[in-house]
Amino acid sequence: MPLRAKVTNPAFAGHARMSSTVPEIPKELPDDDPDDVLFNSLYGVRSIELNRPSKLNSLNASMARKIVPRLLEWEKSQLANIIIMHGAGTKAFCAGGDVAALAQQNKEGPEGQQKSTDYFALEYQLDHLIATYSKPYVAVMDGITMGGGVGLSIHAPFRIATERTVFAMPETTIGFFPDVGGSFFLPRLDGEIGTYLALTSERLLGVQTLYAGIATHYLHSSVLGNLTARLAELVFRDYASLPERLDLVDKTIAEFSTGLPSQEQEPILFRGPFRDAIDRCFKYNTVEEIIKALENETEMEEWAQKTLKTLSMRSPTSLKVTLRQLRLGKKWGIADTFRREHQIAAKFMRHPDFVEGVSARLLTKPPAQPKWQPDRLDAVTNEDVDAFFSIPDGQEKLPLFNNNNYTQYPHAHYALPSEAEIEKFVRDNSKSRAETVNEFVKKWGHKEGVREKVAEVLARRTVKTNEGLRWIEKE
Repeated sequence: MPLRAKVTNPAFAGHARMSSTVPEIPKELPDDDPDDVLFNSLYGVRSIELNRPSKLNSLNASMARKIVPRLLEWEKSQLANIIIMHGAGTKAFCAGGDVAALAQQNKEGPEGQQKSTDYFALEYQLDHLIATYSKPYVAVMDGITMGGGVGLSIHAPFRIATERTVFAMPETTIGFFPDVGGSFFLPRLDGEIGTYLALTSERLLGVQTLYAGIATHYLHSSVLGNLTARLAELVFRDYASLPERLDLVDKTIAEFSTGLPSQEQEPILFRGPFRDAIDRCFKYNTVEEIIKALENETEMEEWAQKTLKTLSMRSPTSLKVTLRQLRLGKKWGIADTFRREHQIAAKFMRHPDFVEGVSARLLTKPPAQPKWQPDRLDAVTNEDVDAFFSIPDGQEKLPLFNNNNYTQYPHAHYALPSEAEIEKFVRDNSKSRAETVNEFVKKWGHKEGVREKVAEVLARRTVKTNEGLRWIEKE
């Protein structure tokens, strides 16, 4: 039977009190729903089920207060080998944070805004714990995976997409910014894909999340139950290192793949001229320059006009803060990311656009276009944007459960090869396209999707010469 969440470990609590840099272990409150997260054990597997299907498993503080102690306990347990997080029902893994509740709190004034800021502190502490977890962690992104649900999955070494996966970072539609580590993962996607997804809130469906680098594996939803049972059977050697354990989990997940949709059925979305246009238009460091590039776009004019219309509906403040966040985030470590995002989130809780955006888009039936303040890009000054990134003197950093602060994901190789990796290989070698594709397929252990991804990049970014492939330089 699923276990309820109440776990208190005095050892953890004592450690938290002894160090000012480690947060207190959250405790359940009397009005927390005892069943909004369910925990199961099956041999070496520990599963976390987000159990609010009527709310699309949206994450709230009650859920986070249960998950954090469990993860900390399992990290110390010799019996817990693999952590799996999934959502109840078939519609959603986790559709985001419960922003409607936060918006209602914010209407209470400074006290309510502080409660909302405290929620983000807990959420980001949980996300950083997942990003730096010392045991194999598998996120099953079956169904809607947006906002807060992305924070629970994107930083994991294994992120399983299915035919039902719907990914998006929709924060600019509600007067917020792509948080939960968006500053870290979005700029590290290929080219300007992350910038495009962040500013437009565009959705990716199913296998497209694998090609874009969001997911590491693509499975049919029908095999998920059998996968959990198989992972529970895995036995690690006592002296096996974390990379060895991760490699075994990776190979085991791959066993359950039933193939990807063919390129004729479902070709890579970000390919050819479309991908070139994204990089061409979204490479700039100001939203105004991006707008101008879209206005001047001729090769993908229909897409550019649609994108301009989309951006015109977003919060001007959110757009400018988001673009600054992404450019700065390229250099932030994973701990820096959550600490800086906590400061930005606190500023947004005091900004009128968040309450307005949530109320108009999520609470009003039918949804309405929010009335942003200000409602024009040129009315959002550099000083306005600077204020979201300024750190008041004496303000303490968000405490985290460990000090891990890497600048590149240590487990990135479980996803498809990045465009940067393909570029480096081309520049360092004199191989044909077929030879290059085969080299990557072999190096990635014949992982599904590698052949298609590498072939697309080579077709778009290389030309044949007598000496082999030459990488096309962009203007």
